[in-house]
Amino acid sequence: MMSKTTPEPKEIYVTYKQNVAKYFDDIEKAAPQYLQSITNLQQEYTSAWRNAIESAISLQQEFATKAGINTNMPATVIKAVNDVTEEMIKARTVQNKVVLAAIDATKQNIKTFNENAKAFAGLNENLYQSWISAWIPTRN
Repeated sequence: MMSKTTPEPKEIYVTYKQNVAKYFDDIEKAAPQYLQSITNLQQEYTSAWRNAIESAISLQQEFATKAGINTNMPATVIKAVNDVTEEMIKARTVQNKVVLAAIDATKQNIKTFNENAKAFAGLNENLYQSWISAWIPTRN
């Protein structure tokens, strides 16, 4: 039994287009996997960081308790610690907004570049047609 295979194109630009399409299809397939992997890594890192800090606090607390160290602080110190934490959270919130805005701006710039590249290709095609028609005689 003969298998039916599509003959390979001989025209170089058809070959280029096929291979470029294959390449970018593969990239598009891999992108969600990268995103999930990075998300998982970030979650694991955050969990490890939290665990390390909580463990260090517990260890210090246990040492202070067993050593009989007074850990009571004046209300002003407690307020200062709480205020610093709130300011850190606000700064992180602003940082997140700035990063997300930068990502959105970058996405828009890439989209604009893509649209301009298509327009530029169209202009070049028209220019080539103009040049070709000026130099190649038409057949009647």
